[in-house]
Amino acid sequence: MRKCKWWMLVLLAAAAAQVSEARIKLVALPDRGDTVIRLDNPAATLIEEERVLTLQKGVNKVDFAWNGVSLDVDSIRLTVLSHPEQVKLLNVSYPPNEQALVWELASPEALEVKARISYLLNGIDRLITYKAVADKEETQVDLKSHLVLRNFSGEDFTSARVLLNYGEAFEQGIQHEETKQLLFMKQDGIPIEKIWTFDAAKKPWDPEKVSGNVGIPVTYKIKNEKESKLGENSLWDGKVRVYQDDGHEGTIFLGEDNTALVPVGEEMEVYVGDSRDLVITQRKMQEKQINIRRNNSNHIVLYDTDEIITAKIENFKDKPAKLLLIQHIPGQWEMEKCSMEYERKDAGTLEFTVELKPQETRELTMHYHRRNVR
Repeated sequence: MRKCKWWMLVLLAAAAAQVSEARIKLVALPDRGDTVIRLDNPAATLIEEERVLTLQKGVNKVDFAWNGVSLDVDSIRLTVLSHPEQVKLLNVSYPPNEQALVWELASPEALEVKARISYLLNGIDRLITYKAVADKEETQVDLKSHLVLRNFSGEDFTSARVLLNYGEAFEQGIQHEETKQLLFMKQDGIPIEKIWTFDAAKKPWDPEKVSGNVGIPVTYKIKNEKESKLGENSLWDGKVRVYQDDGHEGTIFLGEDNTALVPVGEEMEVYVGDSRDLVITQRKMQEKQINIRRNNSNHIVLYDTDEIITAKIENFKDKPAKLLLIQHIPGQWEMEKCSMEYERKDAGTLEFTVELKPQETRELTMHYHRRNVR
């Protein structure tokens, strides 16, 4: 009986030694081969790392642990890259009360196998920043985009290949609690369109009666398309800082804005400040009740209105300007006469695109009826 127990102990020790030799730990940096950090999805960071596993003939237990590192357990995958037709993944188990799992791999013979382990890792985030330098005439910009990569995952990556869904890949390592800024896109001579926007629901109608800055917001529009030297991929959301060439080998800071994700074919709009080069003075010239309906007590319960609004638009620049003029008419309405063409964006919103020559003054007149006003 004692001899049997002794042999059982020897067998258990040998088995434990084999498991120990096959143990792969997330923190075992010397055992990690080629590593890719994928940032394609803003909500998650995918890690793909290659390891060389030394397998014995039969069933091998590979222990993967991630102590002190936060990852999505359900996302962990093992893919056999070499000898996939011979090596089979039998099952995976999770030891209780441990941050670890065990893969069982069956091998017909002793082999060295290259495998890829992938998982979603928490604590690595990224920011995108843009620097746009406009030419003196404000017709085009030189655009640079930087990736700001921050690692708070608890894991050190001595060497890794960092990938976004576009731009150049980076052969960079990044340590825990380290931040790196990397240039990943640069394109010169991108056409822009400078647009002033006056929204009658947001801006004062008579700027002379308002103290303080009553300038009109100015934006640069960049089209994410091939004709604009872009259009290969969506542009990530991020902070955009805009500068202008001053004509003396220097730049002027115009402003900054936060842009949303710009899909291919859409426009990036960047706010660069307010301008007094254009002045809009708007007035309601007429509002009278017509088609009045009364109840049995002779009280007015319903009527239409006959309204006239004018907007004087002045360009004080020595250059042409493009204005987006937004007007709002609530409820049901019918245009009787309008001095400019417009696009109806929704039931109550009209947009006028006004091309202004240098030093030109134009006037918009809208004559409309509002129906069934209570």
